[in-house]
Amino acid sequence: MHKAFEPSLLPYLSPTEIIECHNPEIILYANNLKGKLTDPLAIAVNLYYHVRDKITYDPYTPFWLPIHYKATFVLKQGKGFCIPKAALLCTLARAVGIPCRLGFATVRNHLATKALLERLGTDLFVYHGFVEFWLKGKWVKATPAFNKELCERFNVPPLEFDGINDSIFQMFNLDNQSFMEYLEFHGIYADVPVGDILSAFEKAYGRHRVQAWIKEYESQNKIYPANAMP
Repeated sequence: MHKAFEPSLLPYLSPTEIIECHNPEIILYANNLKGKLTDPLAIAVNLYYHVRDKITYDPYTPFWLPIHYKATFVLKQGKGFCIPKAALLCTLARAVGIPCRLGFATVRNHLATKALLERLGTDLFVYHGFVEFWLKGKWVKATPAFNKELCERFNVPPLEFDGINDSIFQMFNLDNQSFMEYLEFHGIYADVPVGDILSAFEKAYGRHRVQAWIKEYESQNKIYPANAMP
């Protein structure tokens, strides 16, 4: 399978500490989603919509350990924020032989909920995650973060993906209000850079705040709303 690709693409087909595309359970899961499709573009589109809509967007899920971004963990939880969802999509793509890598950017969210803004202390969302598929000889961006039902609830059009054009951020909601604003690009990775993400979180939101979130999760004494959307 990998012999069909140039050597520079091999890191984006291979398993990593977090991208467990060699896991037999993940391979079986990805192949079931692939079904009888043979065109990589059609397969990538199918995987995208599965992750976008079948895994609920939830900004209140764990974030500080590598396991929190593994496909097996995300599938078991059935929810996750942008980075776990991107990592899952990347894993499924590699499991069926499509080169895929992770990209990250800081965005400003103009329609964040009051509760989430208070929790973060800012409207900046650092290391917002997306993927890049290698399709038809080029890299194509796709962002599977916000599931369709959640978008409808917040009057935001869900991001569509055709495998040809980049699908990154919703600029406006259906009332033409600003929604997502791209501010800074952080790079492309073969694996989830958990250390970089934690450092960026602490810099943007404050170390004390981030450590307090971790303690909250570890205590398991607080219920985190699954329908909150930044």
